[in-house]
Amino acid sequence: MNTNTMTANVLHVPATSRFTALRRHATVLLSRSLPPALLLLVARCGIAAVFFQSARTKVEGWFTIADSTYELFRTEYAGVPLPSEFAAVAATVSEHLFSVLLVLGFFTRLSAAALLGMTLVIEIFVYPDAWPTHLSWVGLLLPLIAMGGGTLSLDRLIFR
Repeated sequence: MNTNTMTANVLHVPATSRFTALRRHATVLLSRSLPPALLLLVARCGIAAVFFQSARTKVEGWFTIADSTYELFRTEYAGVPLPSEFAAVAATVSEHLFSVLLVLGFFTRLSAAALLGMTLVIEIFVYPDAWPTHLSWVGLLLPLIAMGGGTLSLDRLIFR
């Protein structure tokens, strides 16, 4: 088949078929350039950053829980069904610990599940009107619970 015949045949292909072929090609290209391991790494680091930044506002220095944190749990977070002193310590330690574990990809499913639990407590008892923000957190946490940390994680290295 010569070049003119091939060109004529391509021109007679319906636009929908050309679009379908182009879409299929783009899908293959994107799935190869965005592997699941990269997507899971970005999800781990993205949600860890949210919780770690929150954790750092609760401490002074390296790791002294601030008086303002205890006050926050006595007042604004009073709806949480736990003693405020315990909740302040538990939330501060959990946000630090599980964020670091997620970045490392170590105990990923457990860490993501713990942060999902915190998200649900925040949504239900503290800021119920912040559901769009919390839904975006859930959107990052659920794939980590379902798939783990991916190949770029300590989980994969240690627990093969």
